[in-house]
Amino acid sequence: MSKVLELFGISTSEQEIDWHERRDRQNCPYLHRTCLKVRKSQPKVAIGTCSVSYGTGETPVLICPHRLLERKQIFIDCLHLLNTHEPGNELHIVPEVSVPGGSVDYFLVSVKNGKVKDFVGIELQTLDTTGTVWPERERFLKRAGLVVDESAVASKKRFGMNWKMTAKTILVQLHHKIETFEAMNKHLVLVIQDVLLDYMRREFRFDHLNTARLGEPMHIHSYTAMVQPDQPLRIELDARWSTDTAGIAACLGLQAEAKLGLQQIIRILETRICDDTVFVL
Repeated sequence: MSKVLELFGISTSEQEIDWHERRDRQNCPYLHRTCLKVRKSQPKVAIGTCSVSYGTGETPVLICPHRLLERKQIFIDCLHLLNTHEPGNELHIVPEVSVPGGSVDYFLVSVKNGKVKDFVGIELQTLDTTGTVWPERERFLKRAGLVVDESAVASKKRFGMNWKMTAKTILVQLHHKIETFEAMNKHLVLVIQDVLLDYMRREFRFDHLNTARLGEPMHIHSYTAMVQPDQPLRIELDARWSTDTAGIAACLGLQAEAKLGLQQIIRILETRICDDTVFVL
């Protein structure tokens, strides 16, 4: 059994897949464009690994944040956090909006007559790997009958999970951003896999988090990667938690950053909404 569970959005257990065509196209079905995970030494070659099995229990672990876009369910699960959305308003998904501390992966935006009425910020985080997944990818493709990088197939290099750096990085980023959302009375949502949340709850101070409350600005949506015999991997919402600026600060003991004003964010969003950002299932 391959350690690579999904390649270019397709389960490696699927039968009768033309892997030669999939490898050559390098298409990500979640972004509807070429996969963004490329080799540092070959920037035109997409690695294409979405998820892997890891550990003694062969746990499915998502290693690409775009894998979380399956069925666009994560956006549907944030609809209730739009405070003033009304029937008849359009929904838009706007990617990569800059705020203090970096950029927010997506904004779910309620729009009427071209004007922003409400929004929710959504951050995606999957586990970063250490080492390289490339040899495992090449071994799978060789078993599928393709000509591959034989030096990689013979390599004894293994990959691991960068639990600590992944968790600390996202917590620092959230701390830089959540004060902005709290000041505007808006919500910011972190979308992660349950195995990463479990690690964060063990290694950081998370005992003060609450079962999700609408009145709190910082929400964490945890998803389980479900694997069933002869079925493709599927993500399902597992748990929802919430806190505030002070709660995120308590995890790391850091100070808050400067805030970006509500009107400034609205101006940014209104310049970005268009036909291409309309939320379509």
